[in-house]
Amino acid sequence: MHIMEGFLDPIWCAVWFVIAIPFVVLGAKKIIELVREHPEQKMTVALAGAFIFLLSSLKLPSVTGSSSHPTGTGFSAALYGVSVTAFLATIVLIFQALLLAHGGITTLGANICSMGIIGPMVGVLVWKLLIKAGVNFPISLGITALVADLFTYVVTAIQMTLNHGQSMDAFVNFLSNYAATQLPLAFVEAILFFMFGVYLVRNKPEIFDISADVAAKEAAKSEAKTEEA
Repeated sequence: MHIMEGFLDPIWCAVWFVIAIPFVVLGAKKIIELVREHPEQKMTVALAGAFIFLLSSLKLPSVTGSSSHPTGTGFSAALYGVSVTAFLATIVLIFQALLLAHGGITTLGANICSMGIIGPMVGVLVWKLLIKAGVNFPISLGITALVADLFTYVVTAIQMTLNHGQSMDAFVNFLSNYAATQLPLAFVEAILFFMFGVYLVRNKPEIFDISADVAAKEAAKSEAKTEEA
């Protein structure tokens, strides 16, 4: 998912930056608010960022000649939502682009959109549906991680298709190249986060309680804005 320098035309680099910036700015504001209201969450937010950095840095050889890696965004997406995940992913992607040669600066907006915004956005939707349906936290967290991972690569395939070919054949080609190694990696990531979810439920259940509290406040704010309109 780390699209390298030179793989996107300048116009598409600009488009993805324009889409990504509002999410990143909102995420920074939400993290500041979260830490102010729940200072005990500093370590959990840092842990969410560490998951993204560690897992997305594990570049594994692909049978197609490129490489694949987990994304690590499921935990952040489930607990804190899309914008916070976008901000954490941005920090990770900048660091990786500058110091690890993963991705690039001109393609940063595209990489944020795939790994930090749209992939986690689908993951959040799945998380909410699972929790509403009464599925337990560990299973919900594992599935959220799986979905966020897979949709990150679906978006990357769309981004590459828009830039190269703009045809269904091109999309299928990009997506199939990613799928060869990404599917098993996504399931491994799901198992990892399921196990981590089990640990949290047994030892740190208050983490999910605070997540629910944050979500409830966001819903209340949305309702208030709707009533004012």
